[in-house]
This record gives sequence, structure tokens and C-alpha cells, in this order.
Amino acid sequence: METGTGKTYVYIKTMFELNKQYGWNKFIIIVPSVAIREGVKKSLETMEEHFMSQYGKKARYFIYDSKNLTKIDDFAKSNEINVMIINNQAFAKSLNEEKNKEGRGGDKGALIIYSERDEFGSRKPIDVIAETNPILILDEPQKLNGPATQKAMKRFNPLFSVNYSATHKQEHNEVYRLDAIDAYNHKLVKKIEVKGIEVVNLKGIDGYLYCDSFVTSKNKPPMVKLEFEQQLKSGTVKRVLRNCAYGDNLYELSNGMLQYEGYKISDIDA
Repeated sequence: METGTGKTYVYIKTMFELNKQYGWNKFIIIVPSVAIREGVKKSLETMEEHFMSQYGKKARYFIYDSKNLTKIDDFAKSNEINVMIINNQAFAKSLNEEKNKEGRGGDKGALIIYSERDEFGSRKPIDVIAETNPILILDEPQKLNGPATQKAMKRFNPLFSVNYSATHKQEHNEVYRLDAIDAYNHKLVKKIEVKGIEVVNLKGIDGYLYCDSFVTSKNKPPMVKLEFEQQLKSGTVKRVLRNCAYGDNLYELSNGMLQYEGYKISDIDA
């Protein structure tokens, strides 16, 4: 989703929908900075009544703080929608077991989540969280690709994760795309200024096809210049402009994109 089109709103609504459809109620929102973390908390506060009117319930949310373990206990025991917000820096540092063992210089706050705490019933906070099989919501996942963060996320034993970004570096099982043109057409942004544009990473499901012009020659049969979508070796989808002749198969020219299956050029009348 493009910047400014409401990713935070969408993933908050996603949590309510997952709860409504499947009963899931444990969510961890992972963000890349303290500023975004505070912004997410503010969004949850601002939208409380809005989602209450839609779903008849509110979400219980808190920012992870190793000094307040009762919040984690509440997170695990409550049957309501529970949301823990944690920023990348605290997350990667707090959940790196190799560096945060007693006697190895780990910081005190980071050690708590892995240690058995008397005030926490001799339990490890990380184990309490992992037993809930939370769903991870990754805000700007391209900034969460560090090995420490990736390793730490597995310790949460998540049911699955959902990524939300305007600029994915790596895509997994894409569910939805709202590109700049879509955002403009839906009046989600006021205007788009373009100096030069190359449309890439298209959805590849719309069967786009545009007839640009006819190409004629005294010595050759007429051809048609078509613009269509083509899947590249990298897996991305790009629009290409090609001269096509009688009998050409768009399914083959697009490198096997299903929306063009059965499309062949049967006649060109210049």
C-alpha cells in the first residue's frame, strides 16, 4: 500500500476481522522505530470508538515494557482482542538469547524476557507469549530483515505473520496491492506528480491488454503493436510493448500468465 493510504487502519481492521471470522485474539505489532510505535498506539486510541461501532468490542493494547510483566500475563489470559506493540530495536535486542545471558554483558531489561522470574510465577515471559501462538503484524517489514530480528520472531511461535509496506524488498504470498494509480483513482491521495514512470510489480491478475498501433510494410504481412503484462524470471510482473504477428500466442509471450490463456492473434486487418 502506498504511503499515506491507511496501512495502520487496514491492519487494525484486519485484526478485528480475523477475530470475527476465526476467533483469533492474540496479535503482536512489530514496528521499526519508537516514533512509529507511538503512532500505532495513538491510532489504536483514536479508532477505539470507530471499531467499537463496527464490531461491538474494543482491543486491549499495550507497548511492551520488560518492567511491567503483568501486561504479558493479561495478554495471555484475556479472551478479548489483545495487541502488544513492540519496536524493532527493543525486539531485536531483547530476544537475542546468545548475547543476553547472565555473565555475557546482556542488558538487564533484555535478560528479563528469557529468565524465570519469581514475580512472574517462576516463568519465562517469552514462553508465556509463545504459548498463545500470536499473529505477527509487521509494519514496514523491509526494515525488519536483520538476522537477530528474524531469529527472535520465531521465538514467539507465531501462528502466521502479515506484512504491510509501501516498499517491500521481499514479497511472500501477496494478498493485496494498492499502487499509486489505484490510490489516486480511489481518491485516497490528492494528486500524483510524475517526471518519468515505469510501472513494475503489477498484480498480474487483471488481463491488461492495449492495442497501441498497427505496423505495415510493403514486403511483410501487417503486425500489431500490443502492450500486455509479462512475468519476468524474478517473478515480478511488468508491462511490455511488442510487435505481434498473426498466430502469436499471448499466453506464451507473457511467459505463462493465466489471464492470457487461449488468447491468440487470429486476424490483423490493417
